[in-house]
Amino acid sequence: MSWDWNYTGEILPDLLSGLRITIAATLLGYVIALVLGLVWTLLQRTPSRAFNLAVHWVAEFIRSTPLLVQLAFVFFVLPGWGLTLSALTAGIIGLGVHYSTYTAEVYRAGIADVPRGQWEAATALNLPRRRVWRSVILPQAFRRVIPTLGNYLIAMFKDSPLLMGITVVELLNSAYQAGAKSLQLLEPLTVVAALFIIVSVVSSLIIRRLERRYATN
Repeated sequence: MSWDWNYTGEILPDLLSGLRITIAATLLGYVIALVLGLVWTLLQRTPSRAFNLAVHWVAEFIRSTPLLVQLAFVFFVLPGWGLTLSALTAGIIGLGVHYSTYTAEVYRAGIADVPRGQWEAATALNLPRRRVWRSVILPQAFRRVIPTLGNYLIAMFKDSPLLMGITVVELLNSAYQAGAKSLQLLEPLTVVAALFIIVSVVSSLIIRRLERRYATN
């Protein structure tokens, strides 16, 4: 099989369009994962043990269920219950909710790693509990978990091809559609692989830079 550069040039705009959708879905899903993951973590620190266990097992169920199954549930099953979402919206929500259970564990570890003396100092200063979390604990916890949170961003990007299962025309789906029209898959799949590598490597370098600048040992 020989490489067809003319064909590659023809399909590249469609592949780049798919890449934009992939990146948008990843970033928006990541925002959901960051916010909802913190919510999971804080809910598990409430005084009620029964409530904490309930939240824990809900998060554990989501984390233990295949992402593709969750995406299919959101896109194909929820409309039967009166909630219809576009494929891209369903994909973003599915990615965000699934990965929020992982970021929750990252936050939990970061909070646990904050020195006990910080809690005691805040108590001695009689700071309101909300301010203790906002100004003392969470800023320190975030700095400790920047590398791990960054790794989950890259992992989410690499899981984005699963959105093809709910008809999102992301990067891999764009390649398959181009290949189906021309019956040539070598060029589109190779370009897709190259784009995934480029974006992942660049993201990794940015995350490492943020880690050196903001993270603490």
